Amino acid sequence: MKPTLPAAANLEQLRKQAKDLLRAHRAGDPGAVERFTASHPASAEPPRLTDAQLVVAREYGFPSWPKLNAYVRRVAEHGPGLQHAFEDRVGYYAERAGGLLASARDGTADAVAAFGSWSAPLTEAGARTVVAREHGFATWTALHDHVSSLATSGEPFRRAFQAIRKHDLAGLGEQLDRFPELVGANGTNGNDLLGLAAGTCDERLVALLIERGADVTRSNAHGWTPLHQAGYSNLPHMARVLLAAGARVDVSGRGDGGTPLIAALFWGHREVAAVLAERGVPPRNLRAAAGLDDVGLINELLPEPGRPTRQAGAHRAFYRPHGGFPDWQPSGDPKEIVDEALSWAARNDAVLAIGRLHRLGADLDTDVYRGTPLIWAAARGKVPAARQLLQLGADPDRRATFGGPRHGEGVTALHLAAQSGHLDVLTVLLDGGADPKIRDELYDSTPAGWAEHDGNEAARELLAARGG
Repeated sequence: MKPTLPAAANLEQLRKQAKDLLRAHRAGDPGAVERFTASHPASAEPPRLTDAQLVVAREYGFPSWPKLNAYVRRVAEHGPGLQHAFEDRVGYYAERAGGLLASARDGTADAVAAFGSWSAPLTEAGARTVVAREHGFATWTALHDHVSSLATSGEPFRRAFQAIRKHDLAGLGEQLDRFPELVGANGTNGNDLLGLAAGTCDERLVALLIERGADVTRSNAHGWTPLHQAGYSNLPHMARVLLAAGARVDVSGRGDGGTPLIAALFWGHREVAAVLAERGVPPRNLRAAAGLDDVGLINELLPEPGRPTRQAGAHRAFYRPHGGFPDWQPSGDPKEIVDEALSWAARNDAVLAIGRLHRLGADLDTDVYRGTPLIWAAARGKVPAARQLLQLGADPDRRATFGGPRHGEGVTALHLAAQSGHLDVLTVLLDGGADPKIRDELYDSTPAGWAEHDGNEAARELLAARGG
């Protein structure tokens, strides 16, 4: 059986273990001899203290005594708040720094607090300083050097993450057996193993971590919890598992109002949204009512055309699930609140809500934030919503924005449907008068060009057959 490294292990304890092992080996103890043979068969004869130290290091999964020492020293110096690097790619940490900066600018409390803890400015350089310091390194360069050798470091958190990445249930269990404290440890940006497992959509890994004591209410630096991830990835069963274990539906991530339900509705994930809504509708605003196709709540929040209640536009600081979307600040403008709700109805195929919001004055062709209602319906493959919007008079060739600024500028619904290979939506749009030869403003490409770029041959052929 492999030894367990105590959570409070220190260098003096490890040195004592090595000395005791060496002493036992010299006394001819069979167990000590077997340990040398298993972990360091090339040791000197008679073995020296450095040989015993290497045996101890390898038994804990580290390739060398200095690597074990560096890990234990860093954990002892920085305590449970230490963040453990787990990705081998240096660029990953630069991306995380950028995401942390975006989240802080969005007003996410934990992200703002991270900058405050290190007195770092809300700049790219400041974000890199925060990421380095939270990993236990004084400079970005020191973190860079650590990450460059991470693959051969033997660090337990990375090994557990590798098991998660490989969907290796037994391997993850072995790491948790040897290092029980990992279940409560922090990875980069405060991501724990449960949050990382939720990101793989592997419900077996999530169940194992919950069984080992993982905290389902814990959030990362963005305020994102495992339940947010279940909503983001449309995982109804995982949501039920997390809810049964005590996950909260009222926690906001990436801005006020960014609950797991809103994370689901942002992407049009009605299946998991229905599971989450069984526990309530936080926040109870117009975008949530529209996404859930709840006409009763829409009527409560929008009792007459163009006059939303204060609650209708409340808790809308969340507007993007990650930094790939550009900066924006929702306003209290009644028109914006109503028009935005229509796009949330469209991406969720909420046809009753679309009809009601249109009658209450919502603009069919507005682009409140990165996409008209029709573009969102096309991007998410929502045929009934696309058909109804066209029937109500939405412009099939309306150019607007979508996604990130390097992706969707001057795009149409046809471009997004072609990119995603949504053949049924393509047909609805073409039958509704969409121009198959229209070009976007960023790449000057037709919808067929978008389909070809993303390998959707069937979409390209359909558009070609219709004159595109």
